Amino acid sequence: MAAKKNNKTTNTEKNFKYYTKAFWKFFFYGMGAILLFFVFASWGLFGSMPSFEDLENPDSNLATEIISSDGVILGKYFQKNRSQLKYSDLPKNLVDALVATEDERFYEHSGIDGRGTLRAIASLGTSGGASTLTQQLAKQLFHGEGSKFLPFRIVQKAKEWIIAIRLERQYTKNEILAMYCNVYDFGNYSVGVSSAAQTYFSKAPKDLTIDESAILVGMFKNSGLYNPVRNPQGVKNRRNVVLAQMEKEHMITKEQKEKLQSLPISLKFKLESHREGTATYFREYLRDYMKKWVEQNKKPDGSDYDIYKDGLKIYTTIDSRMQLHAEEAVSAHMANLQEEFFIQSKGNKNAPFVNISQAETQRILKQAMKSSNRWSIMKSMDKSDDEIIESFNKKTQMTVFTWKGERDTIMTPMDSIRYYKHFLQSGLMAMEPQTGNIKAWVGGINYKYFQYDHVGQGARQVGSTFKPFVYATAIEQLNMSPCDTIIDGPFVIRKGRHNVTEDWEPRNSDNKYRGMVTLKQALAGSINTISAKLIDKTGPEAVVTLAHKLGIKGKIPAQPSIALGAVDITVEDMVAAYSTFANQGVYTKPQFLSRIEDKSGVVIYEPIPESHDVLNKDIAFAVIKLLEGVTEGGSGSRLRTQGGGSGDKRWTGYPYMFTNPIAGKTGTTQNQSDGWFMGMVPNLVTGVWVGCEDRSARFKSLTYGQGATAALPVWGYFMKLCYADPELKVSKGEFERPANLSIKVDCYRAPVVKDTTDIQQDTEEFDF
Repeated sequence: MAAKKNNKTTNTEKNFKYYTKAFWKFFFYGMGAILLFFVFASWGLFGSMPSFEDLENPDSNLATEIISSDGVILGKYFQKNRSQLKYSDLPKNLVDALVATEDERFYEHSGIDGRGTLRAIASLGTSGGASTLTQQLAKQLFHGEGSKFLPFRIVQKAKEWIIAIRLERQYTKNEILAMYCNVYDFGNYSVGVSSAAQTYFSKAPKDLTIDESAILVGMFKNSGLYNPVRNPQGVKNRRNVVLAQMEKEHMITKEQKEKLQSLPISLKFKLESHREGTATYFREYLRDYMKKWVEQNKKPDGSDYDIYKDGLKIYTTIDSRMQLHAEEAVSAHMANLQEEFFIQSKGNKNAPFVNISQAETQRILKQAMKSSNRWSIMKSMDKSDDEIIESFNKKTQMTVFTWKGERDTIMTPMDSIRYYKHFLQSGLMAMEPQTGNIKAWVGGINYKYFQYDHVGQGARQVGSTFKPFVYATAIEQLNMSPCDTIIDGPFVIRKGRHNVTEDWEPRNSDNKYRGMVTLKQALAGSINTISAKLIDKTGPEAVVTLAHKLGIKGKIPAQPSIALGAVDITVEDMVAAYSTFANQGVYTKPQFLSRIEDKSGVVIYEPIPESHDVLNKDIAFAVIKLLEGVTEGGSGSRLRTQGGGSGDKRWTGYPYMFTNPIAGKTGTTQNQSDGWFMGMVPNLVTGVWVGCEDRSARFKSLTYGQGATAALPVWGYFMKLCYADPELKVSKGEFERPANLSIKVDCYRAPVVKDTTDIQQDTEEFDF
């Protein structure tokens, strides 16, 4: 019996040793296999791993930001709307909410939360995931969503752990938090907390309240499910979970939690779009500029910059406050003037066109049809011209622009073309004459519906706003002064003189003559015959030369008719030219860029200001005094009055009642196709143009079509807003008078010359 017992004991001991040995063998082999697995994963045998350089500069697909001179983001260029934030830009309440909800031991672990991992393994994932914030960042940066296939998922999880540990070694905890907040996709084209704060709450991240931060942190779980626009109740529930976590971690009190949980979801949702927002026309102009800029400016490694992904910061000269004032002024006046235009169009069977044939009308409409998106889309579908034209005459549902908001309606596409031809357009640019810095740029009335830029793109006839260039030439070449007199009477330039092909006899708009007048009175009254006499004496070539020196880039015909404004010029060029007078005769090229930085804040481009002397100080100041006469007793005098008069209901913002020195000039082209006003104070020059897209679409009378009614009110409204904003420091002072002024500018007080509405009116017909 004893022998059998001993044998049994010996066998048991052998079995125990065998299983013990087998266990440790399995354990060490298993640990070795796991170790090899992680080593192989780190070497990239299971798929590429980020290098040191990748960790240092992760491809974060950052939006390029357009920043105003006062530090406001005007807009972005992006494929994904992502903006970079530093940790210092994040509000504490958002950081607290994020850590409390997503990774409560974030500041204790080194990338992997051991306790959380063991808990997840023990519960087979039923008690929650084990991913730390660092692991989630690794996933977001380097491989996105995990695979559903278990073996692949295990490999991806291992890679997350490795990348997380590397990130923890490479970055501080605060930097990891900032990176995580920069890469998460919150939906609605918003990537990162900065974009999300703007999109959902219309504010900067640092201004987020506790409950707003809790909403965004709640979206980290699933931005598709917890979208505050589509699922407000679900978002409220998730927000309250976040607030409860904050209370659990002693970041807020119980009373704060209960108060915040009772709040409704309050949004200021505004989808960031290339076609909406502030300075849309300017942003598109800048985009075209940047396309050329990237071709000429390369990265240090020789590759091209990508304005949609490289996170550039483009610092512009635009002042966001002044830009908003300009946009408000344009919108307010154009809506008011448009009402009158529609009223007058009711009795016109060929509205909005005036005095053109049916054939010409059809030519305009057909050209617009072939330039439309509908035409290009149907052409790409291999539709015939006849099929496309037929579709333009079938009624369809559409949304159209109105000054009272978008409107759903049913009409034919051809009718919609004619409808949009009714709309008066406008262009406004404001610039500092001393620096050339463009402060406001409004290229039209609504970029979403009208993409043509009437500041930098569209040149239109300038009418009497060209006359100061003629007067400046006369003062320079003929040694004249604003106080010199000249006879207003019938005048003819005979065929052959100054290259005219037939006798040219300009007339004043009222067909009256005033006899002896000073140059100051003549420009104030915009007397056509005086301008014609001056250009006859100087020769049109001299005027053309001066105009080009003043920055007019387009072609100017060397004809006497340019004295009355028969030349097409952009608003941008006109503002630059007038700024030369305000800048004591020195031309400064308009500038819209201050600098460009890369995503790390390194300056990669700074423009060099361009300027050159055009006129001496005395002549420039003499022109300023001439232009002051326009607002003292000429076509711009309503800027100082409150008497009312014909068409006063369409003088938006009237009475203006300015008392400070203002130099300006109105302009109206033949048949009222274009209305202009150029207005200057010592540190701001602003040009405004108003007219329809087609020159044959216009007001029938001067009452509403002249520059003093169509364009001047925009300037007046804009300046009232600027003066009401003292931070802008727009001058109300005198223009600087040169020392030892050699030109007589202080003339005796003479009877005021009545406003002749400054329209160019003569025997020559111009091609509009």
